[in-house]
Formats: sequence, structure tokens, C-alpha cells
Amino acid sequence: MTVPARTAAFFDVDKTLVHRPAMVAFAGPLRTCGLIDRRLVALAAWNHLRFRLRRSSPARHEKFRAEGMRIVTGWSADQVRSVVCDSLAEVLAPWIYPEALELIAEHQRAGQAVYIVSAEPVEIAEPLADHLGIDGAIASVAAVDAEGRYTGETERFVYGEHKAVAMRSFASKHGIDLSGSVAYSDSATDVPMLEAVGYPICVNPDRAMARVAGAQGWPVRRFAAPSPRQSRLVPAS
Repeated sequence: MTVPARTAAFFDVDKTLVHRPAMVAFAGPLRTCGLIDRRLVALAAWNHLRFRLRRSSPARHEKFRAEGMRIVTGWSADQVRSVVCDSLAEVLAPWIYPEALELIAEHQRAGQAVYIVSAEPVEIAEPLADHLGIDGAIASVAAVDAEGRYTGETERFVYGEHKAVAMRSFASKHGIDLSGSVAYSDSATDVPMLEAVGYPICVNPDRAMARVAGAQGWPVRRFAAPSPRQSRLVPAS
């Protein structure tokens, strides 16, 4: 007997699940534990602002990725994950879109698996998935040495076309029917991610994504910026 494939919902993170940039959100806690200083906190915020204001491109994203890996070289991956787990409820959870939480609940009630698909490192994406009570995360993986410290190299970068590749590989391994699945994202760099599923949906699309959505007839959802006071809506980890 052939077992029917499952379907799933895949969510990008920044501007799709979370209003506040995840990497910037954890700059403060990372500074508190001594991994970065005030200058790097400011630099992280400035670099993210430049990235959002300028037209995104693979070359620009690769530049930011390389700069980020240079900064974290030598850090303990376990320490980073611990910092994220300890501070997520305070610095990131209050900025999760309530509409995204409602969608997650709808997909779960329908019996669908729910996953994060993000260029963010697994040390951020996996704790966020746990906090949300969803099935898991497909995220970037940084190389570590024998002592568990970042080497500055990347084993898997889940960005652009690589998101679609990672989703197809994951779906094949876990028996997920992408043609019956849903994906949500805001950025034109995630067009391959949306094209990988049967039901692509744009959330708070940037200008380039809005043009693609119009041309393809993809649905568009608008999420309102959350207030930290809405943190009570976010499920506890």
C-alpha cells in the first residue's frame, strides 16, 4: 500500500514571521555575554539597515554573510545557541507577527507540518521553531572545528535558490508533497522558495516581490507591525 505524502507550510523568518531582524535582536545579549562589543552591535544594526534599504542581490547577501562569518570565527556554537535560548522570549518573541501565529495554528489544525526556512543560522532558527511549537527548521549551518568553534566557513547557506534546493531535499527525505504545500516570504530573493511549492503566498512583500506576485497572480498578505505588549500572544517555549 502506498502511503500518501504529507503537506507542509514553510515560513521565512525576517519580515514574514518576525518584524524585528533576528540577527540584530540578539546583538544585545551577545554583547552582554562578552562575544561582541558596542561597536559591533552598532555595525550589525547599520549593516542590516543598508541591506533592507538597498535592492537585495545574491552578491550583496554573500558579502554580508562573509562579514558575519568573519566576526563569529572562534565563537562556541553551543554558547551562541545558549544565548539565543536564554534571551529569545525577551528580545525576539514579542516581535513575532500575531497573524503569523494564527496561520501556524491554522496549518496545524489542518494536520500540516510547519517549518522555518531561513538563511539564519540553525543556532537561531531551531530555538525559534521550538518556541513556536512547530516541527523544525531548515537553516544555514556554519562549520565548526573539533572544539565546536566556528571556523569562518559555511557548510550550508540557505539563501536564494539554495532555499528551494534544501526544501526539495528535505521534502524528499521526509515524504512531503511540495505541490500540495504552502510557503510564505517577503523578499524577491525567495522567489525560488515560493516556486518550489504549489501554494506560494507573499507576506509584506518588498517592491521586487510585489512585482513578481502581480505577474504570477500570487496572493499577498499584509501583517501589521507587532507591539512588544503583544508578547502575551506568543506561546511559551
